[in-house]
Amino acid sequence: MRIALVGNPNCGKTTLFNILTGMNAKIGNWPGVTIEKKTGKIINTDYEIIDLPGIYSLSPYSEEEELSRKFIFGENVDVIINIVDSTIIERSLYLTTQLLELNCRTIVALNMTDILEKKGLKIDEKKLEKILHTKVIKISALKGTGISELINEIGKNSFTDKLFIYDSIIEYAINEIEKCLPTHIKHSRFVAVKLLEGDERFKELNTNKITNVVKEISENYETDLEETIATQRYQFIEQTKKETVQIKTRIRQISVTDKLDKILLNKWLAFPIFIVIIFFIYYLSIGIVKNITSDTIHNAIYEIKDFIKINLQNIGVSELLNSLIVDGIIVGVGAVIEFVPQLIILFFCISILETTGYMSRIALILDKIFRKIGLSGKSLIPFILGSGCSVSGIVGTKIIENNNQKEMTTILTPFIPCSAKLPIIALFSGYFFPKSSGIVSASLYFLSILIIITSAIIMKKFIYTNTNNTYIFELPEYKIPSMKYVIKDVSDKVKAFLKRAGTTILICSIILWFLLSFSYKLEYGVNIEQSILASIGKAISWVFIPILGTNSWGATVSAIQGLVAKEQVISSMSVIAGISGDIEGNQIFSNGSMFDFFTASSAYAFMVFNLFSAPCFGAISAMEKELGSSDKMLKAITFQTILAWCLATAIRYIGTQIERGNFNFVNLPIIIIIICIVIFSIYKKKCSSCRYCNLCNKQKIKT
Repeated sequence: MRIALVGNPNCGKTTLFNILTGMNAKIGNWPGVTIEKKTGKIINTDYEIIDLPGIYSLSPYSEEEELSRKFIFGENVDVIINIVDSTIIERSLYLTTQLLELNCRTIVALNMTDILEKKGLKIDEKKLEKILHTKVIKISALKGTGISELINEIGKNSFTDKLFIYDSIIEYAINEIEKCLPTHIKHSRFVAVKLLEGDERFKELNTNKITNVVKEISENYETDLEETIATQRYQFIEQTKKETVQIKTRIRQISVTDKLDKILLNKWLAFPIFIVIIFFIYYLSIGIVKNITSDTIHNAIYEIKDFIKINLQNIGVSELLNSLIVDGIIVGVGAVIEFVPQLIILFFCISILETTGYMSRIALILDKIFRKIGLSGKSLIPFILGSGCSVSGIVGTKIIENNNQKEMTTILTPFIPCSAKLPIIALFSGYFFPKSSGIVSASLYFLSILIIITSAIIMKKFIYTNTNNTYIFELPEYKIPSMKYVIKDVSDKVKAFLKRAGTTILICSIILWFLLSFSYKLEYGVNIEQSILASIGKAISWVFIPILGTNSWGATVSAIQGLVAKEQVISSMSVIAGISGDIEGNQIFSNGSMFDFFTASSAYAFMVFNLFSAPCFGAISAMEKELGSSDKMLKAITFQTILAWCLATAIRYIGTQIERGNFNFVNLPIIIIIICIVIFSIYKKKCSSCRYCNLCNKQKIKT
């Protein structure tokens, strides 16, 4: 049996999917969390259940809505479970009435009824059953109540009767159109309604007889048929709500959500609070947690390294194999493992923000800014997902309807510091800025927001001119996060990180060890300056001189390996430092230290380059898919890398001047003003050549 799980965004659909299957699909409080369909088996049954992306209706406007519609129509579905948010039943029932027009058994699951009752309201599910002509079951996906009854109902051979919600004229027309449709059309009533509405997706089914029916009945209404059908649908929903929703007690007190929103969405406090929250997250993960755990784990890894090295020597293992295991594998992978505690805290904080409902508030806060620069509030969702992994963030752009906005977001998402970039940020900020590592780390996050805004303004002006779009979104109730799902979410992300460490980084570390240990003549133990990797690095290291302030092939090849995985930057530097320190007289980083040639300014510049340069191969592949062509992808990564190089070079130059005491801070405000004027002049549209001005929003006379 195949079951489709269908509902509005943020109705608890994925939470129910997790309970039914025992899986751990992504849960969040904004539209688009389920971007691709997820499939699983209901526990202790052979029922296959498919969690489809959240939709508001079967007339899709975005890619995930189109995916849901195509699946429902194109696949053989035995049962549809329609998840309804009972706290906003009038909105949820619009999709329900469309699903009941399909020729498919439908079960309505009334979710969040416990929250509804706290508001002093109650839904009479038996009366709702009679009105909708289908089974209605009260559940709480979060608390797990009503789940057994739902599973039992799935196994029954009950049927869903047809639902008639329109006046006699439209019902007559639907009946006549159904007679004209080919016999293979499965959902004939729904298709007939769509043909009356003039839906272009079904125009190939239109015939002269159907056209005449539509023309004949349209004369009976003052508005077009699409609006008439929608009006009658809403009238049915409103009447259904009046008959089924009962007021138990009148609660006049202001809800907790309203009280919190008065502060968190305050005109003057919203953005500062957001900044404080982000700063706290980075200060906690990279400041406090790093100071507590970093040295302990680092020392443990190197104690393990020395222990294994000595014991391998004692049992007669060859020097070559010993070096591979110790200097290649343990040092390379261990350099990344060191940052797991910090990642756990970062993932935990982000997951808490997602499950409480605050992330949707951030989207609201930034929506006004984003719309002005050519993006939308929905662009924030890929940015948030990108803080975990750029690949999932880029895939998350599917929820953006406007193609130009989608492409802009795809290009800009890798600028967000992901979990793979965190080891670079944590290591360098902790070493060079020990007293202010949290502030330095947070500054990179806010720098990424600034660069995203600036880049979006430039792209909107010169490349993506058509970015007009409306983002309709909801603010869910604040919820106490379920620790069960938070822990699962964090553990899955950490497992994914460790999996990369055990596969991609392991393989890269072995390859790196080989290139460092052998010459082109395959001679082992040569001077590291004559190694294969050194010759490759020296050929391209000149590119990084403006960033590093010196010629370092070791740092150069490490940065380039970030294309494979950003964590590999640290792993690569550790392997190079380890091998160079083990070979007498061949210390490319003296005393085995990878930091000797860095200054504070070049270290910050190096972090900036790795933050904004082309992402890893996985993210590049995702970019190619979402942008739709290799040509666009190549242009995107070229833009990212050139921008990263220019930013890093400028930061290193200004930082060096400050370190030498040659920088006049009086010039800083002037530089900022000049940059703002340049950006403003790029963004501003001449009022003499347009009817409206985007900046002043006042009507102008076209000349």
